[in-house]
Amino acid sequence: MRIIPVACLGDNYSYVLVDDKAMQATVVDPVEPEKVHSAVKETGMELKTMLTTHHHADHAGGNQKIVESIPSLVVYGGDSRIPKMTHQLHDGDEFEVGSLRVCAMQTFGHTTSSICYYIQDPSTDQRVVFTGDTLFVGGCGRLFEGTPSDMYKSLKKLATLPKDTKVYVGHEYTKTNLQFALTVDGDNQALKDKVKRCATMSCTMPSTIAEELATNPFMRVDQPALQKATGKSDPIDVLAVLRQMKDRF
Repeated sequence: MRIIPVACLGDNYSYVLVDDKAMQATVVDPVEPEKVHSAVKETGMELKTMLTTHHHADHAGGNQKIVESIPSLVVYGGDSRIPKMTHQLHDGDEFEVGSLRVCAMQTFGHTTSSICYYIQDPSTDQRVVFTGDTLFVGGCGRLFEGTPSDMYKSLKKLATLPKDTKVYVGHEYTKTNLQFALTVDGDNQALKDKVKRCATMSCTMPSTIAEELATNPFMRVDQPALQKATGKSDPIDVLAVLRQMKDRF
């Protein structure tokens, strides 16, 4: 499989997922339909499926127009607020898109409609996860509809994925996230190395689960450095304080 990031709305990402074996394409959060259609057209593949990570307009706002242009499109999502959804998903649901295997991971915290899509290509042994606004490179989403406990559970769930799983997130927030991370985990050499690598990159996708476990403070809430920075010891409390600090950063 091939992943094509499509920059939208300033700092959003939509994605085109190309299944060369099945000769078809899937789109993730196609908020600007014209841009996404153009990217799909360049692949020469037929667009068959849409994966929506959550209901916010900067992710699901293009669903209506995409489906108007392709009425047969299969649309997956996490709750009834997803426009034009044809298949509602629950945690652990598995299905196939062409030759690819998809597992839906319910990841509450940012919203209660949030679904992360873990996708495997059996023919190449590739693994990717599309995390929307749950997990960012170096950060996590704001807690609009969930609690720190919800987000903690969601990030722990993502942490169980194979470490080489490539991570594709919903926004290009990486540089700001890493600058914040340095303020709470400044002695982390892996973090400092990642800051250097990303400094000149316009698109920092993909990360990996291994990199996030090594550098993302919201996935390191059991580490002494983060406990010291927040003055808390319970991991959920650490995450709650980190999120408050990041909101003010």
